Amino acid sequence: MSDEVARLTAFVHGTVQGVGFRWFTRAKALELGLVGSATNLSDGRVQVVAEGPVDRIDALLAWLRTGDTPGRVDDVVEQRSAPRHDLQGFRER
Repeated sequence: MSDEVARLTAFVHGTVQGVGFRWFTRAKALELGLVGSATNLSDGRVQVVAEGPVDRIDALLAWLRTGDTPGRVDDVVEQRSAPRHDLQGFRER
C-alpha cells in the first residue's frame, strides 16, 4: 500500500444513472478502503469523489474504466488534487 494520499474527482459519462452505478461504485470504493461520494449530476453524468492511498485511487479509476460497471461508461474525465481530509465513509447522493 502506498503512503501517498490523494483526492480524485472523476466525471463519468455514459448511461450511468438509474442503473445502480452509484451503489456499485460505493461498494467498490469501500472494498478499497476509500472515502468519498458518488453523485448524479443534472446532465446525466456521475461525479465520483474519492480520497485515499494513490494505489487504491488508481484501482478505483481503473475499475470505472473497465466496463465492469453497471450501465455503459463512455468516458471518465479525472482530476487529481491534494487530499482535504473532509470526507467520512462513502455516500451515494
